[in-house]
Amino acid sequence: MRVVSGTKKGLHLKAVPGTSTRPTTDKVKEAIFNIIGPYFDGGIGLDLFGGSGGLGIEALSRGIEKIIFVDRDQKAIQTIKANLEICKLSEHAEIYRNDATRAMKALVKRDIQFDLILLDPPYKQQKINQLLQEISEHSLLSKNGYIVAEHGSEVTLDESFGKISKVRSEKYGIIGVSIYRYLLDEEGEIE
Repeated sequence: MRVVSGTKKGLHLKAVPGTSTRPTTDKVKEAIFNIIGPYFDGGIGLDLFGGSGGLGIEALSRGIEKIIFVDRDQKAIQTIKANLEICKLSEHAEIYRNDATRAMKALVKRDIQFDLILLDPPYKQQKINQLLQEISEHSLLSKNGYIVAEHGSEVTLDESFGKISKVRSEKYGIIGVSIYRYLLDEEGEIE
C-alpha cells in the first residue's frame, strides 16, 4: 500500500495489524481520485472510517488542506498516526477515536462543511445510506464537495439523499464505489 500520486507519491504506508480492516487497493484509490479530482486546491476532508488512513492521506497528498480522521479501533488510530508521520502530514490532520454515529453528532455541533467525505465502513456493517442521509440533513457537504462511498459490489446505494445525488457508480471486482455531490444549475447554485 502506497501513496499513488501528489506531493507524497510513492511513500509506503503501514496496514492496520490484524484482519479487522481492509485497505483500499492502490488501483481503486487511483480510480476514485481520477473520478473526483484528481487534484484539489485546498479544502477540508473527512475520513469517517479511517482504517490505515490511506484514503485521507491520498487526499492530502493531492492538495486537500486538512483531513479529520475517525476510527473506533485503537490499532487503526495508531496506524493513522504512524502513516501521517511517515508522510510528514501530521499537522494537516485531526484524529479521533470514535464510532461513526457519535463522530457525526460531534461534527454537526462544530458546524463544518467538508469538501471531501470518505466513507469506507466495514462491508458487513453497512450504514452508508443512514450516514448519507445524516450528511444531507445537516448540510455537512460543501456546495462543490464530493462524497466517496466504498461498499461491496453487490450493494446498491440510494440514488439521492435530499439534494445530494449519486453522480457515478463503479465496480472493481468485489468493491463498489459510489460518488455523490450536489447537482448545480447554470448559475452554480444547488438545484
